[in-house]
This record gives sequence, structure tokens and C-alpha cells, in this order.
Amino acid sequence: MTEFTDQVVVISGAAGNLGAELAHRLAKLGAHLGLLDRRPGRLQEVCGNLADDPRYLLLGTVDMTRPESVQTAFSQVIDRFGRIDGLVNALGGYRAGTPLHETSLDDWDFMFELNVRSTFLACKAAVPHMLQAGRGKIVNVAARPGLHGIPNAAAYSAAKSAVIRLTESLSAELKHRGINVNCVLPGTLDTPENREQQPDADHAKWVTTSAVTEVILFLVSDQARVVHGAAIPAYGTS
Repeated sequence: MTEFTDQVVVISGAAGNLGAELAHRLAKLGAHLGLLDRRPGRLQEVCGNLADDPRYLLLGTVDMTRPESVQTAFSQVIDRFGRIDGLVNALGGYRAGTPLHETSLDDWDFMFELNVRSTFLACKAAVPHMLQAGRGKIVNVAARPGLHGIPNAAAYSAAKSAVIRLTESLSAELKHRGINVNCVLPGTLDTPENREQQPDADHAKWVTTSAVTEVILFLVSDQARVVHGAAIPAYGTS
């Protein structure tokens, strides 16, 4: 695996299962990290061992759906490290279970704010710094339902589809300026929360956070320098 020595990578949703796994892997590979999450207690719980090292900046009160909060966080990253080489938008969420005609507007808006608005604002904050440097890697986390609609999850499916289209559009804008923009599409992640919600599922078919992390590490590395606008499936065997 490529070393990330002295590379500055920002991770949104760093206290989540996938974000925390990625943070620890990148730390072992030598990266400097800006870890963003809105849950300070949770961020300290899963990444607190990095808090006292100046190579890592833990920002645990960032609301990725609020422009001012995002801009403040990215300004702090720049003040600490001077640049941003990579951005991974690992923040996202799932809310489903009702047919479209019974889906509330609150649930619809929540899915788009959490999955799409947060990605848009993070990219908007990071890209000017990457343009100034003439290089950068952005990896967004979408999902398989972003490719094909599924029953009783229209809001989630539409939001993840929007993340894919955002990725493709941003890539088309930036690929000639030294910046790679791609996304990964996990299947059902094998997490404690998902096991609790689906105890009777065949968990062996799910994809681990470690496996998805490997895909993200490739996409945020220089090994992916010729990959632009891709939506990489990471489904496991489900």
C-alpha cells in the first residue's frame, strides 16, 4: 500500500465506523489528518489516541450541513497544515422503510442534507485549496442504491444518486487541473449497528469497513492518478 507520509487528508464523518477505520489506517501510513465530526464525545472515543499528536487535528463540533461550520473547520485545517492533499467524505446516513407516498418531507430533506449537502459543502471548501496547489484527491462515499432505485428507500436512493452525479460533474471540472474526484459504492457494511438492525441477514455476504477502506486508500493515493469520475462498487458478495 502507498505511503501517505506528510500528506494532509481531511475526513468528514470521522467518528463513524468507516471514517474511524480510515483515519487509523491513514495515520499508520504517515498522513497528517483533519478529522471532522459533529459528535465530540464519539470522536474522542474512537480517535482520541490521535488527539495529542500535532499531526492530527480533531474537530468534533462540525455540522457538515452548515456552510459556516464547514468553512471554519477547513480554515482550521489550513491554519494547522497549510494545505489539503486529500478529502474523503465518509459522512452519510440511511433512513428508509416507507414507500415514496408515505415518506415525510422531513425524511426526504434529512437524506439530502446528510448525504448530498454535506458532500457539496466539503468539496466547495476543499477545492480552492487544491486548485491553488494544482493537485488533490477527493473521494465521496455513495452507495449501490444510487445506481438503481430500491423499494421503500426512494429518498436514500435519490440522495446517493445525487452524490454520484456530483462526483462525475466535479471530476469533469477538475480532471485537467490535477485533481482526481471519484466515489466508492459500498454494499451493506458489516457494522454492529447493521447487525443489530438485521440479525437474520447473511452477514458473511456484507462488506467490511476494512475492505472499503482499502478501496478508498487506493482512490486517495497517487496510484489512482489516472482514475477520474469513477463510481467503484464495493459490494462484498451481497
